Amino acid sequence: MVREHDDAPGGETTPLVLKVLVAGGLGVGRTTLVGAVSEIRPLRTEELLSRAGRSADGTGGVEQKTATAVALDFGRLTFRYGLSLHLFGTPGQDRFWFLWDELAQGALGAVVLADTRRLEGCFPAVDHFKRRRIPFVVAVNRFPGARTHSPDDVFRALDLDQGTPVVLCDARERDSGKEVLIRLVEHAGRVHTARLLEAVS
Repeated sequence: MVREHDDAPGGETTPLVLKVLVAGGLGVGRTTLVGAVSEIRPLRTEELLSRAGRSADGTGGVEQKTATAVALDFGRLTFRYGLSLHLFGTPGQDRFWFLWDELAQGALGAVVLADTRRLEGCFPAVDHFKRRRIPFVVAVNRFPGARTHSPDDVFRALDLDQGTPVVLCDARERDSGKEVLIRLVEHAGRVHTARLLEAVS
């Protein structure tokens, strides 16, 4: 969470700004999703993939990929009722995982993008958020030509905790991306409320 929701002078409420991470493996659509839903021109830190980078990052299955995020992507989405999301796309390569803990500080929750053709690519993100008790949803990005799997199949394949949402999406479509973020905010709200009730009881 970036800023607390409080009352401004004159009885007006200030907007609530929440921090959300968008994670997943290399080439799964993190930059695309952030760019599709952002109301501002997204900040991108993409660099061309070198021959050495392709070897180090393991680009099997995404050979057509020519550039990759080397730090983060950033975008912003505001809802009418005064809720804004600051979106931070994490780098997908193993060599940049040291950034994840820094980016996760103060996050409400995370979206883990998954590609069912290379489902193992999202395992590190799922494990990372599970260990740190950060609420997350799994968003299955539907790539053209990919075999369709049900959310239940993906849930079981990833061995997710009960209640973790799995949704289908198209990272290129703004409305689809917004629906994923709404599901995340709803899920994170339930998780945080349950933890507060558990703490006071």
